[in-house]
Amino acid sequence: MAKSIGIRERVPRFQPVDLVAVPHVDVLLNRLDLGAFDPHTVTSPRGRNNNWAGITASGAQVFVKQFGTADDATRAARMRRTQLVWEAGRESLSTPAVLGSDVENGLIAFAYLEDADNGAELVAMDVFDEALAAEAGALVARLHSLDAAGFDTTEHPLPPLGLLSALPLRRYADASFAELEMWRLLHADTALIEALHALRAADRAGTDAARCPVHGDLRTDQFLRSGSRLFLTDFEETRLGDPARDLGAFAGEWLYQAANRIPGSLAEASPVGHTVTHEEIVATGAVEVERCAPLVRAFYRSYLATAPEPVRWDEGLASRAAAYAGWHMLDRMLAAAQSSARLSPINKAAAGIGRTVLLSPGEFTTTLGLEA
Repeated sequence: MAKSIGIRERVPRFQPVDLVAVPHVDVLLNRLDLGAFDPHTVTSPRGRNNNWAGITASGAQVFVKQFGTADDATRAARMRRTQLVWEAGRESLSTPAVLGSDVENGLIAFAYLEDADNGAELVAMDVFDEALAAEAGALVARLHSLDAAGFDTTEHPLPPLGLLSALPLRRYADASFAELEMWRLLHADTALIEALHALRAADRAGTDAARCPVHGDLRTDQFLRSGSRLFLTDFEETRLGDPARDLGAFAGEWLYQAANRIPGSLAEASPVGHTVTHEEIVATGAVEVERCAPLVRAFYRSYLATAPEPVRWDEGLASRAAAYAGWHMLDRMLAAAQSSARLSPINKAAAGIGRTVLLSPGEFTTTLGLEA
């Protein structure tokens, strides 16, 4: 869904794709008796897919998203998952209402949230505090508590095991130098490859009692705060799976934040002209992780207070969540490498942090805040 849903001057807005070029948007809105968009109100919040936010002829505030994949089957599956979460959770889960869809053209219309900030914006403003983290934990627990009937049972595609052996020619040709450097490091790391295979195997081997509907792509920007209420969005990858995947993703988000803070912290602490050592980078990273741990701890404890009973009694939950946090870190670094020319020492140190956690997850549950 949108990375921010609401019309405010301080929220970054972009020129949307001209609705004349996508007439199916207004066709869908008219079919839903909402009326076509008033073109003077339409904007496009930041996001990977085409989207339109604005006011319709009937006065309704609506957000429309177009799923961008060219694969019709994949697009339909993502839309189906989004619709299913809304239908299954409308009584218990805070998520923007689905107003209707056009599967053929990959369009879904949602109720528009007034004055919404996404979690990434809240992090940037330094207002994503322990209370909000606890609210997020309870929200994820309610998702995991939904009735499993009808949810996708296919295996989650990440970590991408096939890419750990070799990159397809097209992927190789399109990759940045930094991305190729990152994959070269991964391909040479036998221990890491074995750990990623084990993580996928553990997900496949999960018992029916412990498996539940999981978000599958949890990041801070998937949370929206509108007024005093927190919402969860973007359910394209939702399916039955290991709840540790979502818990680890949340912890991994803060691990990623800690890594991003390393350069600033080093700059403040180092004299002009000082060459930063690897040991200083690692030590600074440890301090930043410790700063983020209370947020993960608040999230995890709130989650456990609301989670389904089989999940609460899962003794391996925290350790698997830590492993997913390590993977999440590597995944974020791979994504960052796509738009970089070279891997910086900080990039490599951040990837190293993810690797260390992934290889020995049980040793880092307390450090990350994954403790009851």
